Amino acid sequence: MGIRPAKCYRRPHRPYTRVSTRRPRKSYVKGVPKSKITGFEYGQKGDYSRVLYLISNSHIQIRHNSLEAARIAVVRELEKNVGKIGFFFKVRVFPHHVLRENPMATGAGADRFQQGMRMNFGKPIGTAAIVNEGQKLMEIRVNEPGIKGAKNSFKAAIHKLPTKCKIIIEDFKGI
Repeated sequence: MGIRPAKCYRRPHRPYTRVSTRRPRKSYVKGVPKSKITGFEYGQKGDYSRVLYLISNSHIQIRHNSLEAARIAVVRELEKNVGKIGFFFKVRVFPHHVLRENPMATGAGADRFQQGMRMNFGKPIGTAAIVNEGQKLMEIRVNEPGIKGAKNSFKAAIHKLPTKCKIIIEDFKGI
């Protein structure tokens, strides 16, 4: 069975947190899955003249596998259009929020061993980043000739994310 669609986890909300006074260890989420994002910074740090930001247009949750797909698309397009060392790319959000699911059994005899919603807390199935409207998701630093290639790479990444985004270009002032 594959993962559930993004529409199941898109709306951000504060999750139910079990608080047990008799058995405190029941109050914790156990076995949080590792994020699929392999790296948050790519390219070469240095002096660049321009910086591009990918900005979210809505308050939403973005799953870790969606962020990883967007990162792969950006890096692939940047290496193709700008070169291996002509840019610096950074993912600016981190998936801290643990997503849980109470899987329901199906098939013959499922009603004999299933508890339904009794003692429901859910098993961790992944993580997500809670993103606010207007928050910067990713950034690319390039020089003037690489702006067009960087914009194209962000356009490829927008198709991988569950929200509409906008691209903003600014002068890079340094850190």
